[in-house]
Amino acid sequence: MPLATIGKPRYISLRTFRKTGVAVDTPVWVAADGGKLYVMTTLATGKAKRIRNNPQVEVCVCDMRGRTKGEWIRAQARIAESPEEVAAGLARVVRKYGWQFRLSRLRGNHDNETNLEISDPA
Repeated sequence: MPLATIGKPRYISLRTFRKTGVAVDTPVWVAADGGKLYVMTTLATGKAKRIRNNPQVEVCVCDMRGRTKGEWIRAQARIAESPEEVAAGLARVVRKYGWQFRLSRLRGNHDNETNLEISDPA
């Protein structure tokens, strides 16, 4: 099933895989654009580390607590490499979440911030 069928959900559960093959599900904010999904994170997060080791992921629409609402879709993820890609991903998320995103920025460290681009498998 292609990613375009997921629509423009408020949250997705992002399933990444440890080196052992164990799946780890994480509910995240997501912005959809051009048949791809964009998720903000930092390079030190577990999901970013797991994607560096294995770009194969699965996504499913979910609520803010991670309770899934539909079918899992296979995809691949990559970590944005250039500052321009990071800025473009950030702009997509800010446009979608507005004041909520700005409020979330008041807490936490945003060093090494990046975005994940999730697309249909090659």
